Amino acid sequence: MIFRSKVDNFFVAIISILILLIGLGTLLPLFIDKNTDLIDVIVMSGLFIFLEGIVVWTSFSIQYVFYDDFLFVRGGPFRSKIPYQKITMVSQTNDIFTGYRILSSKQGLEIFNSSTIFGSVKISPKNKKEFIDELKKRCPNVHRQE
Repeated sequence: MIFRSKVDNFFVAIISILILLIGLGTLLPLFIDKNTDLIDVIVMSGLFIFLEGIVVWTSFSIQYVFYDDFLFVRGGPFRSKIPYQKITMVSQTNDIFTGYRILSSKQGLEIFNSSTIFGSVKISPKNKKEFIDELKKRCPNVHRQE
């Protein structure tokens, strides 16, 4: 079963600002410098396209996939394979700026486990209730903290 990440306006604003800053940092020097040659344009344009691609790929391809033995959390190049027996608790979170997070919304879930680096991963499935119901089916001993 696959769940997509919820995308809220706050997240879209943050990504838009990031894209603007990357654009300013990579393309603005091409317009300011009077001695810009073709190789400069190619390199800086290529860098802009590469960085924007990474940002968009990471931000808007987030999925949470339930497999038989584990929950697979994927966002661009970032991936976590969390075995169900390692999941201890799930709780609501609004803290999106700290910890290990693969989410695109201010209202998310934090899945506590013993297999990821920080001991938890923050996610934001579109349908939280359905996600939690599916998680409880696969991990009946998981605790839910409101």
